Amino acid sequence: MLLLRIVGVLAIIVIGASIVAYVFTGDRRYLSLSWRVTKWGLVFLAAVFALMFLERVIVL
Repeated sequence: MLLLRIVGVLAIIVIGASIVAYVFTGDRRYLSLSWRVTKWGLVFLAAVFALMFLERVIVL
């Protein structure tokens, strides 16, 4: 769970920093970076939740 929190905090920092960088520079690659980090963060979160669900099903 600690790893999940660390990854989540780092993803939020990267997303926020890239949005701020886009606001200041107007360069769209920062929005692209923000979108990619969000997308892969959601994929990682779904994988973790799927593993937690499977763990509960196997234990029952």
